[in-house]
Amino acid sequence: MAELQPDETAGEQKYAAVAAVAAEALVGLDFDGTLSPIVEDPASARIHPDAASALIALAARVKAIAIVTGRPAGQVVELGGLAAIADALAELGKELYVFGQYGNQRWSGSDRVVVGPPPPEGLAAFEAALPDVLAEHGASEAYIEEKGLAVGVHTRRFPDPDELTARLLPPLTELAAEHGLMIEPGKQVIEVRAPGMHKGLAIETLIAEVSPGAILFGGDDLGDIEAFEAVKAWGKTTGSPTLLVYSHAGADRGPLAGLADIEVAGPDGVLGLLRRLTDEAAAG
Repeated sequence: MAELQPDETAGEQKYAAVAAVAAEALVGLDFDGTLSPIVEDPASARIHPDAASALIALAARVKAIAIVTGRPAGQVVELGGLAAIADALAELGKELYVFGQYGNQRWSGSDRVVVGPPPPEGLAAFEAALPDVLAEHGASEAYIEEKGLAVGVHTRRFPDPDELTARLLPPLTELAAEHGLMIEPGKQVIEVRAPGMHKGLAIETLIAEVSPGAILFGGDDLGDIEAFEAVKAWGKTTGSPTLLVYSHAGADRGPLAGLADIEVAGPDGVLGLLRRLTDEAAAG
């Protein structure tokens, strides 16, 4: 596992503190870019082939595992093969939690039902106006991802996706505001959804339900900032160990670099860290 933490000593110390109380730890993970490699077509994303075995082995050493994602909960359960993972965790007496749409939806290994609100008011009108706005800015071929409670505009198919994303942000922000919605920019994607919910609130819900003694959270993009901040605030308030893991791939270090305790090289690095935690918790 290649750890890219600028202050490696501090990162290792925080890792060791979590590992020492692994049996009381909540492990929360984003999906895209953290457990699943980023792909051009979001519908073709699949969980890393080694993720299931790593998560199942880890579950025997920690208190709970949660997937906290911007994707719809049902979709990530399918793409991640999470029902089978939940079955394996149940045999260990452990629960798998899935929070989708930034916490608006949830699914668990025991309930197996997606629970969440109806689509936000204004989303249908936003989607109806979207093609004209994209055409006006030379982005008619952008991939539109329907998420039920949100819509994502992906620019990965364009020659300069980052430039196009930056160019689309102002008009899409304006259009979203007209319909009472908010913008969630990410890596070569702009997501539009209802305000009022984010991954930090999902983390707070998990803390209330799980009562962990430590938290490890891994993510890769802007949508994970609130989760990082919630974990950091909980650790500061309680004095409990926390570890914030930035799943990073590519030359641009991105928005989480200044918040993370440890950086790892994409999903491979995340799984390497989880396997290390499993092994060292077992040895302890």
